Amino acid sequence: MLMRHPHPELQFAYQAPFGPSVQENGVQFSVFSRSATAMRLLLYNRVTDREPAEVIEFDRDTDRWGDVWSMHVPGIGPGQLYHFQASGPWDPDHGHRFDSSARLIDPYAQALAGTFQKSSDNVVRPPRCVVVDDQFDWEGDRHLRRPLDESVIYEMHVRGFTKSRTAKVDAGGSYLGVIEKIPYLQSLGITAVELMPIHEFPIMDTLGHKPARPNYWGYDSMAFFSPHRGFAHDSTPGAQVREFKEMVKALHAAGIEVILDVVFNHTCEGNDRGPTLSFKGLENSIYYILEDGGRHYANYSGCGNTVNGNHPVVREMIFHCLRHWVHNYHIDGFRFDLASILSRDQSGNLVPNPPMVELIAEDPMLADTKIIAEAWDAAGAYQVGSFGSGSRWAEWNGRYRDDVRRFWRGDSGTLGALATRLAGSSDLYEHSGRAPASSINFVTSHDGFTLNDLVMYKEKHNLANGEEGRDGDNNNCSDNYGVEGPTRRKGIREVRNRQVKNMMATLVLSQGTPMLVSGDEVRRTQKGNNNAYCQDNDISWFDWRLVEKNAEMLRFTQGLIKFRLAQPTVRRRTFLTGQPSPGRLIPDVSWYSPDGSPLDWGQHDLAMVAYLAAPSKAADPECVGRDVLMLFNSTGQPREFQLPDVGRGMNWNLFLDTAAHAPDDLFEDLDGPMPPSTRIVEMPYHSMRVYVSETINS
Repeated sequence: MLMRHPHPELQFAYQAPFGPSVQENGVQFSVFSRSATAMRLLLYNRVTDREPAEVIEFDRDTDRWGDVWSMHVPGIGPGQLYHFQASGPWDPDHGHRFDSSARLIDPYAQALAGTFQKSSDNVVRPPRCVVVDDQFDWEGDRHLRRPLDESVIYEMHVRGFTKSRTAKVDAGGSYLGVIEKIPYLQSLGITAVELMPIHEFPIMDTLGHKPARPNYWGYDSMAFFSPHRGFAHDSTPGAQVREFKEMVKALHAAGIEVILDVVFNHTCEGNDRGPTLSFKGLENSIYYILEDGGRHYANYSGCGNTVNGNHPVVREMIFHCLRHWVHNYHIDGFRFDLASILSRDQSGNLVPNPPMVELIAEDPMLADTKIIAEAWDAAGAYQVGSFGSGSRWAEWNGRYRDDVRRFWRGDSGTLGALATRLAGSSDLYEHSGRAPASSINFVTSHDGFTLNDLVMYKEKHNLANGEEGRDGDNNNCSDNYGVEGPTRRKGIREVRNRQVKNMMATLVLSQGTPMLVSGDEVRRTQKGNNNAYCQDNDISWFDWRLVEKNAEMLRFTQGLIKFRLAQPTVRRRTFLTGQPSPGRLIPDVSWYSPDGSPLDWGQHDLAMVAYLAAPSKAADPECVGRDVLMLFNSTGQPREFQLPDVGRGMNWNLFLDTAAHAPDDLFEDLDGPMPPSTRIVEMPYHSMRVYVSETINS
């Protein structure tokens, strides 16, 4: 009889050839710089120390191996604070910006401590790097490996989720605060949280001052390997590492995956007028895409600089970084901000099969992770439907967002677009062999209006950002239905209530992978601000009073998610064909006009019926599905709908009605009223109904 040994802990502690490596009698420090003429290690005793306790010079003859400077320092260990300092040519015309006085963050630092200090000698003193002990008791934790087609993603901000006093948690605004709210996430039914950037980014400006516009969203990376210190409850250097791991472990124990929003497209060092904090002072011409012979920075990110993601050295750093988060933090996936930049070569040109994109897709050590592209950038690249090759990459589907918004707003000619998005966007993904789940469907994201504001404001209201309203998108596909902002007018409040339910129901019941934004389920508002990147206050924070105030919307969303996860009919693994599935006599999808006849796609009406047939046992042995009948009326008038002949003779029950109020807006047990015997359904304006059949077992 074979004896099985217990599985070892998932503790790879993958050692990259760079950064600090803790050894038995000291720490090995390694850093890349091809053009530096000298390298120094600055060691600090305390976070508040303005000057290093010791400066150690790397010996160019014995401490340099190729382009890697590496030195062992005995007698120190985890908790040690440090910077690098490099001498070299100051030659901006050829891309070199070495400054021998600059104190540099290690690109591979695993934690930072403190913040920028005020400097009277114009020497920028950035946060200190921390030597980290990676050991952690994961207690057998593993990646959850939930397929995308069984996922519901919840985009959230770690700080904003619990920072409000209304959260009533002990560790508000922190990784530990998220742990305290896990029961809420479980009750909602989501399967994954997509965290807005948790890589280190600046809290203060480079002179140690609180900026006029705080960096709330965090899309301004400073150290890719380090969890953000500002989200730790404990201020001890390196505590953020432990607290972040505790959060991941707790979420996994609750069955919730963790996806990181990563920003490998630019850094906080900015353009040629920005500070030298790390990459600029180590090898500027390699880490960034430069123009004009090297003097200026290409700006495909819209943030001042562009990371040179397809240079071999930078590719290796990103590759090591992804493995670091997967194996040291058990991260389940990544959403790549402005991912099209990873498709640009060292001259900024978009190239087919870019090495970085292919490397991420094919790396065997990342095979269990989800990889999601924001398939555009700030310089005009738009690759939705064509990012990467093969089936590995999923994408934020910006076309889904726009088409769903425009249909429910009542824009003419959007019926066909809505049907295409509802069916999984085969026009974008089928040609490359990808499945419907490759489409990450969303109606709102952190960037733009909340779902509530989408039906309350025609125009953005961003004056609080201090940019005189110049920031933020002017094309929101939104409406206010008669009054800009809050109103007591009952008719307007009623149509707004329907519209938020219409869009939430469309999102959750579409083929593909739904992503909703934290707070949309309780109608969180940003008061019309569609670019709250600098609002670290009640404008952005989750107001937990809304959980009770808008309990109807919360219950509606919970019921939708429960239905989706239970019904393979609305989350098929292959695209709908309009043909019968094996074992069924009716098409997997069919479309009808309100009079029950086959839909004329040339019509300009905004009303239709979609019939989704459940996969049969023959097609999916594990399937216990129901046929689904969806009725859409996005016109401004009530309409009569004649149910189509397909499905006649089956028992049907109402599942949801967006024009009704709780509890008649959603029947969680699928036991709502049956259609009238005449099979004629009265549909109010701007409303949606869904009927479900008896279980299909054949």
